[in-house]
Amino acid sequence: MIISVASGKGGTGKTTVAVGLALSLADKSAERIQFIDCDVEEPNAFLFLKPEISHSSPVGLPIPKIDYSKCTFCGKCAEVCAYKAIAVVRNQVLLFPELCHGCGACTFFCPEKAVAEEEMEIGKIDEGSSGRIEFLQGRLNIGEPKATPLIRALKGRINPHGITIIDVPPGTSCQVIESVKGSDFSLLVTEPTPFGLNDLILAVETIRKLRIPLGVIINRDGIGDNSIDEYCEKENIPILMRIPMDRNIAIAYSKGIPVIQVNSHYKNRFHELYQKIFELSKKDMTEKELKEKLRLRTSKDEEV
Repeated sequence: MIISVASGKGGTGKTTVAVGLALSLADKSAERIQFIDCDVEEPNAFLFLKPEISHSSPVGLPIPKIDYSKCTFCGKCAEVCAYKAIAVVRNQVLLFPELCHGCGACTFFCPEKAVAEEEMEIGKIDEGSSGRIEFLQGRLNIGEPKATPLIRALKGRINPHGITIIDVPPGTSCQVIESVKGSDFSLLVTEPTPFGLNDLILAVETIRKLRIPLGVIINRDGIGDNSIDEYCEKENIPILMRIPMDRNIAIAYSKGIPVIQVNSHYKNRFHELYQKIFELSKKDMTEKELKEKLRLRTSKDEEV
């Protein structure tokens, strides 16, 4: 099972929940636990899990390289580039690597086969372990604007046998979409404030577009009003867990101490959270199967 932990905004406690869930499952579940930090611009789960990194590998993006002995400056490469990463000016080809998405269109459509590809490193993937938890994180190079290829490479290492927890970047950007795609369930962590509600609404819309079942966790419960509860009730979204405003949790967080080490009661609560997720994802799968059977039956009736 793949569980993505996301939030519409930063600072809601997303990593707190992801780490707590992973540690609880590692302690109470016999399944293999994998933790992937997809917040590649600013990964911080390692501060809490304190993994031993055993291997780091670079991740590159293929960018065009012009063979001027073959190039006729016809401009076809610039014409097919959707991202304007190539421009042909007189007898010169201008390349803008920061705009290139590595799609390979310029190489494929060049009539003279004058465009090759070379790897440009955009970041690294660190692999290691923290107790029973298999740990992976991505680190995007400073100044590198494209995070999605690194996230895609990270997710290519998901272990299909076991439980994978994905710590998703904040917001609703392309990085978030790439991180949550393919999840069996998405946890949205929010806080009971006007900003929390606004960004939760955006996050819910995004996850629903991807047709991923979801649930909400309210962190710092008690500091605001009931607007989150009212919204979730209106949208039929289950609130799976509440974490109260607790100074001790905040102090522990600032020191890199997971919440389940502050209060052992949370170890059981996070395990109960997983049981709820498992039941909801199983229910969602059953509903999808029923809809698919109904669709096939309707199609056959129409054929008759």
